[in-house]
Amino acid sequence: MDITTLQLDSNLHILVTGGAGFIGSNLIEALLKNGNKVTCLDNFATGHKKNIEQHFNNPKFTLIEGDIRNLDDCKKATTGVDYILHQAALGSVPRSINDPITSNAVNVSGFLNMLVAARDNGVKRFVYAASSSTYGDSKGLPKVEDVIGKPLSPYAITKYVNELYADIFSKTYGIETVGLRYFNVFGRKQDPKGAYAAVIPKFVMQFMDYESPKINGDGSFSRDFTYIDNVIQMNILAITTTNKEAVNTVYNVACGERTDLNELTTLLKEYLSKFDPKIKDVAVTFGPERQGDVPHSLASIDKAKNLLNYNPQYKIEDGLKEAVDWYWENLK
Repeated sequence: MDITTLQLDSNLHILVTGGAGFIGSNLIEALLKNGNKVTCLDNFATGHKKNIEQHFNNPKFTLIEGDIRNLDDCKKATTGVDYILHQAALGSVPRSINDPITSNAVNVSGFLNMLVAARDNGVKRFVYAASSSTYGDSKGLPKVEDVIGKPLSPYAITKYVNELYADIFSKTYGIETVGLRYFNVFGRKQDPKGAYAAVIPKFVMQFMDYESPKINGDGSFSRDFTYIDNVIQMNILAITTTNKEAVNTVYNVACGERTDLNELTTLLKEYLSKFDPKIKDVAVTFGPERQGDVPHSLASIDKAKNLLNYNPQYKIEDGLKEAVDWYWENLK
């Protein structure tokens, strides 16, 4: 993602929490290419040093190995920072169901620590990763920011509490906040391994190993899959906007289109088969629906378009082609 077109001041110092993770490391790469001074705060619980090691010799990059559950680490990381892109969290609905206490400690207590540190160190704006899981059992499609349902998992609760805390801090302490409700982000550097791997990298890895991916349910569940470069665009827009109506609120970050899992696997097989024709013959299997999953996810992106001039550059087909190329080059 070339963010120079978004006119981000290269003199700004930006903190990316969770910067060794999938989204955070992509943000760091884009910011450093723009000439920004970047600090990364990460405890490497789910992130990987390999995602950021190419920056270790860059004088504009600082790594702080610390934990957002430790307020002192948060205060150290936010010292002298202009803006925060807060990506640090424990993701995954199943993980939160298996271990709600740790998910809450990281996603709620850690989030509150970061807000306090941002307030105390005079950070200009706090941009944070929210989640489409906040829509919960809301049945309406597309999802519109001010209409949500009841959360369906501990993870969803934690991400909604983040929004409530951000709102209170903006009203009580005057700190500017922007929440970005990510919808099924995918792309380069997304980890295909582990019990809580996201569906796209996991399926790509399985297809490359001639292993049949298992779809939870009959494959009719659909998602608004969103390529990483669209997410980078939204984070930079959230930093650079001077529209006062555009801050202290939340936005959907998506494409505004949905793809079901059957369609997804068909596209993945098609794009991977250009590298290895045998992948076309790998069958897909089906299992029980997963607890806490919502059947369909589709975002309205009108608010982001109107207030932030958001214009997603990548539809799912374009993003999948780039992601598959990256996985084949880096994982095969």
